Amino acid sequence: MLAIGLMSGTSLDGIDAALVEVRPRGDGYAIQLERFESVPFERDLRDELLAALPPNEGSVARLARLHKDLGEAYARAARAVAASKKPAFVASHGQTVWHDGAAGITLQIGNAFAIREALQATVCYDFRSADTAVGGHGAPLVARVDALLLRDEREDRVVLNLGGIANVTLLRAAAPAEEAVAFDTGPANMLVDRFISERTRGDAAFDRDGALAAAGCVDEALLAAMLRDEYFAASPPKTTGRERFGAQFLAHYGAELARLSTQDGAATLTELTAASIAQSIVQAGFSAARVIVSGGGARNRTLLARLAARLDAARVETSDAMGIPVDAKEAMAFAVLGYETLRGRASNVPAATGAQHPAVLGAIAPFELPALLDAVRRECAAR
Repeated sequence: MLAIGLMSGTSLDGIDAALVEVRPRGDGYAIQLERFESVPFERDLRDELLAALPPNEGSVARLARLHKDLGEAYARAARAVAASKKPAFVASHGQTVWHDGAAGITLQIGNAFAIREALQATVCYDFRSADTAVGGHGAPLVARVDALLLRDEREDRVVLNLGGIANVTLLRAAAPAEEAVAFDTGPANMLVDRFISERTRGDAAFDRDGALAAAGCVDEALLAAMLRDEYFAASPPKTTGRERFGAQFLAHYGAELARLSTQDGAATLTELTAASIAQSIVQAGFSAARVIVSGGGARNRTLLARLAARLDAARVETSDAMGIPVDAKEAMAFAVLGYETLRGRASNVPAATGAQHPAVLGAIAPFELPALLDAVRRECAAR
């Protein structure tokens, strides 16, 4: 079945849209990427998002306008990736504007009905609310998909996504998907991106290939102070976001960072990401596992090298090696979650989110829904 997955994350760099062929195979899925587009946010829309997100205080009126504008932006991205193809459904993550996992509070916006009208297709959306309704953090949500697509019978694996925030899925060899453990380890690209943007007055939005960090030296005292943040010592399930590791985190260490060169600041913040991820993996007993990396941070050679250096026994490689392009992986995962919604199958992992029990995720904006559900039933019967 042809589907579109849409994802925009905490890095706020734009919308990832993946056109994929999804077919049930045994307990899991066969998934083939047909086309991928990464559509940057228009500058005005990105500025509005930043103004509405922590540590800024938004308003109901601003969120309502963003909900409309983001829905239209998602619709354009979906149309672009579909080109001349007709997807059976679209699965949209939406844009997280607030997340407090411990309190079971999460909000994603972006009008799904605008996507439905533009594509003339059913849209699955609001995936996190069902998990929070049964006591979960509402994240990480792709643990089940990681297990269905990337678990192995012979070796332990860590699936690491490096977006604005870093999250891991821990997969024991031959273990069922329901036993996956997943959580946010802390910042991935968010802090270094913000630092580079501030230092260059917006001329650069990120450290391309980790070149600045590679040319700098880590301030070990500052790194140690940052690693004392209580989030890093907390036990899973745990999730985080811009509310904790946004501009206010950098501001807290503003005096120390101001004394550093751009290169040394980038090196220190990159090392914070590598150290916090490695610490989480080692403490979970996965130091010898294969680490499969996706997300924008997978393009940061310095970050991957520092992570590999801190995981001496680990094999660190990108998801490209598994046939899943690093930039498209999260959008592809939400297409699978959408299929799970349509077949009425629980797709959260309580061990990852802290939910009281498994739950079917996602709301549905229906378009010719009976025919779509009939097609899903036929595909599942034929697997």
